[in-house]
Amino acid sequence: MQIEMREQADKVIARCRYLAQFTEEPGQIKRTFLSPAMRECMQTVQGWMEAAGMRVVTDAAGNLRGQYPAAASPSICLGMGSHLDTVPNSGAFDGVLGVMMALALVEVLKNEKLPFAIELIAFSEEEGVRYSLPFIGSRAVVGRLDPALLDVQDARGISLGSAMMSFGLDPSRIGECLLGGDVAGFLEFHIEQGVVLESEQQSLGVVHAIAGQTRAEFTFTGLARHAGTTPMRLRHDAVAGAAEWVSEVERLALATPGLVATVGDLRTHPGTWNVVAGQLRASLDVRHGDDSIRHQAVDQLLAQAAAIANRRGLTVDSKMQMDQPAVVMDARLCGLATEAIRSTGISPLSMVSGAGHDAMIVAERVPTTMIFLRSPGGISHHPDESVRPQDVENALAAGLAFLRSFASYCAPLGSKEKNTPHA
Repeated sequence: MQIEMREQADKVIARCRYLAQFTEEPGQIKRTFLSPAMRECMQTVQGWMEAAGMRVVTDAAGNLRGQYPAAASPSICLGMGSHLDTVPNSGAFDGVLGVMMALALVEVLKNEKLPFAIELIAFSEEEGVRYSLPFIGSRAVVGRLDPALLDVQDARGISLGSAMMSFGLDPSRIGECLLGGDVAGFLEFHIEQGVVLESEQQSLGVVHAIAGQTRAEFTFTGLARHAGTTPMRLRHDAVAGAAEWVSEVERLALATPGLVATVGDLRTHPGTWNVVAGQLRASLDVRHGDDSIRHQAVDQLLAQAAAIANRRGLTVDSKMQMDQPAVVMDARLCGLATEAIRSTGISPLSMVSGAGHDAMIVAERVPTTMIFLRSPGGISHHPDESVRPQDVENALAAGLAFLRSFASYCAPLGSKEKNTPHA
């Protein structure tokens, strides 16, 4: 079995790298929602899924869904999967690894039927690149793809609904994408995309929560004046005020355990060498696993921005753009994943994911957990993104143990609980 798992791990990595050839931009990996490159990628993955004994369909949101039957019918179902789309200039493993891991686990079964069915979902869209609208695929399976979103347009003016029809999909059937009431749990494998596992010299982690996120834009406004003729003491410099505030953002994040806060975009006006900037726009991204701590931090940063602006003779306006609540993973499924990893001789790290994933959307409807694999160097969304073969092998062994114990997890579930959406 160890040799087989090593071979499967090598196959998973090779498949991820093979799928990287399906791209919209030669010389880099870029695969967005319903693009020609996505169609080619889906056709390849569908062939692998069918060869593993799955019945495969493409739903109205473009999700590729493979059904592996149970030993007997009717039965409960375990969902697994991740996304196939990428950001521009991406790496080969973000999202795709989770799909290939789930596929490999079905292949390891060698047509053995379990007491439950497996549904492998390769989500069509998670990154939000084409329509600035993330999680199109997973929103559809939980019934949260609002029909009004079909009118949203991409940079070329093509609406979401039109793109779906051009791809051969029927937007009027979005409601049919909903996960069935027989789905009793969902498991997503994913690279960590950070440095925590590597810093702790750990191979795998179990995600017990996905951090909530606030996005906002701050506009500091002062007076644009000549850089050579305006004395320092008489300036109302928007850049200087914003710079002081950015330092406060970093100070607060460093002083608050688990908080990350980032100012990733600064734009000045008029933006020239010899003019004291009259205006600066700054982005703010704040994340934490506890929403109350995150909200308190945002309120504090709002107050600090106002105080700094007042002291410097500036004004500051803020606009909230996102308030995504934290999502807690299912405790029992996380326990199952933890024990599955421990059964392989590895002690998993309990983690909060700072990035969003399809699992956070699926968790609205069914009990969900995630298993993280170490990201060498913490590199993700970059061509140098990679995985360690041993970590993939470890994750596959843990995944197989998870499958073996999932039936016992589901046994106590009554039919009413099993068919009730997970809050």
